[in-house]
Amino acid sequence: MKLLTKLTLLLLLVACLPDFAAAKQRIKLTTLAPKGSSFHKSLQRMSSDWRKISGGQINIIIYPGGIQGGESAMVERMAINQTHAGLLSGTGLAEIEPSVKGLQIMPMMFNDLEEYDYVSEKIEPKLERMIRAKGFIVLFWTDVGFVRFFAKEPVLTPDDLKKLKLFTWSGDPKQASVMKSAGFNIVPLETADILTSLQTGLIEAVPMPPFYALSGQVFGPAPHMLDLNWAPLIGAAVITEKSWNRIPDEFKDAFLESAKKTGIAIKAAGRRESYLAIKTMHEKWNLQVHPVDQKIVEEWRNMCRQIYPDLRGKIIPEDIFDEVESLVKEYRALP
Repeated sequence: MKLLTKLTLLLLLVACLPDFAAAKQRIKLTTLAPKGSSFHKSLQRMSSDWRKISGGQINIIIYPGGIQGGESAMVERMAINQTHAGLLSGTGLAEIEPSVKGLQIMPMMFNDLEEYDYVSEKIEPKLERMIRAKGFIVLFWTDVGFVRFFAKEPVLTPDDLKKLKLFTWSGDPKQASVMKSAGFNIVPLETADILTSLQTGLIEAVPMPPFYALSGQVFGPAPHMLDLNWAPLIGAAVITEKSWNRIPDEFKDAFLESAKKTGIAIKAAGRRESYLAIKTMHEKWNLQVHPVDQKIVEEWRNMCRQIYPDLRGKIIPEDIFDEVESLVKEYRALP
């Protein structure tokens, strides 16, 4: 009887102890970044940092390679709390806040990455406030350099590209409409369908960063690359405000510092790997790189200037479009 009483008391004491397991928070983070890529490894290091900073209370569980679906699905899952965070491209971020398109969907706006860096540093704080108003916190910004066109046939001028069936993301019908009105033969698809669609001939050209062309083996069915700085592919890691608010305040500053370092590492790796990817595809897989002279660059710029009115106010909010354009001019006027 005494033994039974002691066991009962012990069980009562255990029941009254804090539930440490319940206190732990698992943050499910999704990304299209391939498993084992430098981007994935950077996220793993951030996960390790957060776990150490919080003494094991906060664990980031990473789902790489789009195994949770495309970016539209990723945003939808966060909205209904099935997942809590995501590393998204500008396309996915625009599902949350369309103003982000001011950094990604303005083709030929930036001559080089130095111009883009100047503009993005000035405008990102405003975008962060807009994204927060939609219920998401930006952990870090990043990019992987400029998008290039990969095609089954040589492409030099806008007219060359207009002859081919061009991939465009299926989640943005407004952008697709602009491209179509500009004379491009677009085929809206999900990102995961690019390689198969190139192989079957459903599409014949695709804009993407060289790093993804290499990792996705796009260089096989699309062995020609136009060496033109079309537009940067930007990205950011976001977490739902609901999940962020559950994190103890004592950890947040250190978490954001860790996240910022992660974004810098991904940006450096992405830009470097895009350069190396072109070299690798050219030397090992016979990718044909087609350089452009100033005359051809101006052809592309003139074409883009014609579609800017269809972007301003219709796809990109007017104030964001004007601010980006103004900041580019400001940078070019610097001594």
